Amino acid sequence: MNSSYSTLRLILGDQLNANHSWYKEKDNSVLYVVAELHQEQKYVKHHVQKIQAFFAAMESFSTALTKAGHDVIHLTLDDTEGQTLDDVIIELVRRFNVNQFQYQQPDEYRLAEQLSKISHDYLNNIEVFSTEHFFLEQSELKNYFKFNTAHRMEAFYRKLRKRFNILMDGDEPVGGEWNYDSANRNKMKQADIEKVPQPLQFTNDVSTINARLKKHNISTIGTGGNSLLWPINRSQAKELLAFFLDNCLPLFGYYQDAMVYENNDTSSSLWSLYHSRVSFALNAKMLSPGYVIKQAITKYQNSDKVSVEQIEGFVRQILGWREFVRGIYWINMPSYKSLNGLSATNDLPDYFWDGNTKMACMSQAIKQSLTTAYAHHIQRLMVTGNFALISGLHPDQVDDWYLGIYIDAIEWVELPNTRGMSQFADGGLLASKAYAASGNYINNMSDYCKNCHYNVKLKTEDNACPFNALYWNFMVEHENKFKSNPRQSMVYRNWEKKTDADKDALLQRADWILKNINKI
Repeated sequence: MNSSYSTLRLILGDQLNANHSWYKEKDNSVLYVVAELHQEQKYVKHHVQKIQAFFAAMESFSTALTKAGHDVIHLTLDDTEGQTLDDVIIELVRRFNVNQFQYQQPDEYRLAEQLSKISHDYLNNIEVFSTEHFFLEQSELKNYFKFNTAHRMEAFYRKLRKRFNILMDGDEPVGGEWNYDSANRNKMKQADIEKVPQPLQFTNDVSTINARLKKHNISTIGTGGNSLLWPINRSQAKELLAFFLDNCLPLFGYYQDAMVYENNDTSSSLWSLYHSRVSFALNAKMLSPGYVIKQAITKYQNSDKVSVEQIEGFVRQILGWREFVRGIYWINMPSYKSLNGLSATNDLPDYFWDGNTKMACMSQAIKQSLTTAYAHHIQRLMVTGNFALISGLHPDQVDDWYLGIYIDAIEWVELPNTRGMSQFADGGLLASKAYAASGNYINNMSDYCKNCHYNVKLKTEDNACPFNALYWNFMVEHENKFKSNPRQSMVYRNWEKKTDADKDALLQRADWILKNINKI
């Protein structure tokens, strides 16, 4: 390492893109810095595996850059104690006589703001680069999104399919349909469950990271030992993707919404089902969305086991949804973060932190999340998210929980999914309806209900599924917002068909549940 450098380049923990143009040439006048920051551990309480994964991936990336001939300084919590990101940068600028500071555009608004305000008193030249990761550059988002305006993923998705020529046959979509979501809603039968492949898991040693977390009193949620099952470098991420393409993609689409009860043991195959689990690798930029989609389409084209329904469902999640929520986030920040269109005010129940509830679906989804730092999109949207919505939980608290508990949760992707899709707190900027549902939806898509203390068929009895009364109470409470919505008008016609006695019983049951929410 030199005593001075002309340029300091910052690499954030979610910018581990080995293919970035920064690294094409070695330059001994450039110093790269990767830093574990106390501020990033404390703005929300994170799952311990999330911190382990980011710290391990940052260390692995630093080592790889050093081996490739770049000058890198990797700072741990020991090195950055008592310092903010600003402090770290300014100290390095002084220490190495740096006259130019460069960084890649952060994906989170708060970090973008923080970096944009770094004092020019210590830096003569500051330059911002693209992360070279997404399909759309950040400067292009304004061409697809407008502030405080409702947008729909499907229209956006079709535009990107055409622009980037993905799953296209000339001007038409491969297979003749743009979207095969209707084929992606299958419940798994016992025979299907028995065929689920054992998931690929890694054994990355994170004991030294755990020691640092303990030393610095970093408060976390969830469980995590000295061995981490998640990928921490590009090689492992590619291995995980290959495993998915070979073993899971052939049935991914059919069962991507299915949920299966299990004992929250990572030795089971049922916590991951047919999902890829590459979202952490994508969001940390160890893999690019372009690479993932290219590999998936190559598998589809060369395998008679992968149908168009499977590949389209997978591509839609990455090219469609992932790029879409990013656009919603950036075009509406910072005001998006405070939206509460349904005026929800209730506190998060205690069992969100331990899963100790008699509701089997909630217990299952929460305990799995605490054990693995993972749950698939329907568990997040239609179990915990649905419950939070119909219980009127404050979106600030819901956001913090989702942002903390999931390994792939970075604000740009978490916030629109939670505040927009799940909680409808943005008033419909992202979704065309509130994703509220009774216990019947969960029963249709899972086997959770047969393992539950409550009876999903009952509505108002003491042992009736809480989702049932809460659902009706929510829809009645927000009738003025939803009754004119064509996608939800049928609900109110069904409500009007109920007797006054049935209506009163449902609302009274919901009132009792909300007043005793920590006991259910």
